[in-house]
Amino acid sequence: MSDVVDITDLTVRFATDAGSVPAVRGVTLSVAPREILAIVGESGSGKSVTAKTILGMLPETATTGGAVVLRGRDSASASQGVDVTRLDKAGLRAVRGRDAAMVFQEPSTALNPVYPIWWQIAEGLRAHGKVTRKEARQRSIDILRRVGIPEPEKRIDYFPHEFSGGQKQRIVIAMALILNPNLIIADEPTTALDVTVQAEILELLRWCRDEYGSSIVLITHNMGVVADLADRVAVMYQGEIVEQAEVRALFEHPSHAYTQTLLAAVPRVGAGHSGLVTTERATDASPEASEGAPVVRARGLEITYPGRLGRAGFRAVRGVDFDIAQGEVLGLVGESGSGKTTIGRAIAGLTKVTGGSLNVLGHEMVGIHEREFRPLRQDIGFVFQDPASSFNPLLTIGDAIAEPMLVHRTVSSASAARTRAGELLAAVQLPADYADRFPHELSGGQRQRVSLARALALRPKLVVFDEPTSALDVSVQARVLELISALQADFGFAGLFISHDLAVVDLIATRIAVMHTGEIVEHGDNASVLGSPRDPYTQRLLASLPVPDPVEQAARRAELKALTAGTTS
Repeated sequence: MSDVVDITDLTVRFATDAGSVPAVRGVTLSVAPREILAIVGESGSGKSVTAKTILGMLPETATTGGAVVLRGRDSASASQGVDVTRLDKAGLRAVRGRDAAMVFQEPSTALNPVYPIWWQIAEGLRAHGKVTRKEARQRSIDILRRVGIPEPEKRIDYFPHEFSGGQKQRIVIAMALILNPNLIIADEPTTALDVTVQAEILELLRWCRDEYGSSIVLITHNMGVVADLADRVAVMYQGEIVEQAEVRALFEHPSHAYTQTLLAAVPRVGAGHSGLVTTERATDASPEASEGAPVVRARGLEITYPGRLGRAGFRAVRGVDFDIAQGEVLGLVGESGSGKTTIGRAIAGLTKVTGGSLNVLGHEMVGIHEREFRPLRQDIGFVFQDPASSFNPLLTIGDAIAEPMLVHRTVSSASAARTRAGELLAAVQLPADYADRFPHELSGGQRQRVSLARALALRPKLVVFDEPTSALDVSVQARVLELISALQADFGFAGLFISHDLAVVDLIATRIAVMHTGEIVEHGDNASVLGSPRDPYTQRLLASLPVPDPVEQAARRAELKALTAGTTS
């Protein structure tokens, strides 16, 4: 059978004020029927631009060269295919959804918030033929049931905000499947998802291939996801394909230096503190924990969000106990909604504690007033998950770092604050001239380094890290994690590291607390929690974490199925 997609010598250039910028340089690719091709690389490598070319989704500033031949399932030109780069707008509308469909990275922005789900799924049906309202609703219900949305007859009339992140991703996949396309392009479909939800979405994509016979182009920077799902891999770097291979061959014998770097950057459970009998930091932290009072102590901690319109409140944290010793980093892991970010915000005084006890740096947080807490704020740093939204876009990087020093009056003048900002930029391995740039002029990894510098500006005794690397490429993530570890050793602050990725936590923390539905279900040193987990939920988290090894990942997938079957039975 002919390939579903043939890309030959593709070039893409974008027109900018500074001139023409090349994004893709001479890419040649093909996708066979029922094949899953993964295109991997860090941000800016050209992988998403290449994929969007298949559907003609590039902006008007783009100029393309070469050929992108797409063969649909039922089109009259299925045998010869059509060159997407030569189609007009009407031709592209005919191809989209019917011959090829897109699963976007962020379902919240892909779904229209003002229309119910059935209307949005049926939009593809209406665009490619006449269907009655009753028929559109019924087909939408059927496809929702097939992608695993519970009670589809009822939930078909829900709006996007009434679904979880994983369910919204399933809905976007349902929208892509409604016309039974020959090709599905999945652009980073699991980046923002928890590892357990990620495993479900990967299984759903595999089901799309097996049940519908669709080929899949998977765009990702997660090499564990590639090992789990892909049949073949194309590695992109600076707009070019530097390596192509069958998935097992690529992981066993990567030939290009960039591929080797990508694989080496993937964090693995056992490569951090859990792989060591003792660690220098753990040894140093233990005497301090016994001699002095802990930096944070929680006993029976309760946090309830008040209800609205007469509804009962939501108890986000239920009877939690934990300590953070001086100079130690505690890892707090769990799925979205488990309560881990709520605890981090409560420690920083951003969320009200409603029960039990939470002592932070010698201050009881239950019933504390802002007047009492304000002097304590300079001893607590906070690194947010998304640095782009946590910066004021009107302030330069230097002003953003200097701002907390001026607010708390820890420096004598604005010039002294700027000098200190330059020192902090050097500490996070950024050039001093970055102080004059604005946040939008930096990459994601650079913005996260600046976020670290700002959190350390007041020399805090405690730093809360809220998913600081979840949105970063693996290579950038590795450098940021190394930087956090080095800064913690240099500055000696205590830390709470919040994440859903156990392998990442293993690199930073020496003790781990696992949260599930507002409770800590397991707590201990890394070796015990990650090496021999007792709680079924921790076991499921570990089995859900993809590893960059196709053979090992296949065994882990079978283990996860057994654990899930045991839980449901």
